[in-house]
Amino acid sequence: MSDLIPLAQAHCVPLRGSEHRLPPARIAELLPQVPGWELVEDGHALSRTFPFENYYETMAFVNALAFIAHAEDHHPDLGVHYNRAVVRYSTHDVGGLSENDFICAAKASALLGEA
Repeated sequence: MSDLIPLAQAHCVPLRGSEHRLPPARIAELLPQVPGWELVEDGHALSRTFPFENYYETMAFVNALAFIAHAEDHHPDLGVHYNRAVVRYSTHDVGGLSENDFICAAKASALLGEA
């Protein structure tokens, strides 16, 4: 991925193999581009909890996120609750984080108007 394209405008590409797992230095470069997201599982995943006023808003967000996941062919793990959604990205086929995780995290944040 080119660093000239904002993450939310980039698209995922199929990745397989540990050679596509991001090194810590690249993760440190990308993390500031997805404010509100945090590294979890010893840096092998990105996670964020999105709060909402009610179940309807939560489900609207989750459905929009499902559309993005389908379009990008990159799917998060989701925890869906009455007034929040917990979103976790990791690329299983590379055994950790890939650029696809950061792209989708940025797209999830963009659903709420975040740059």
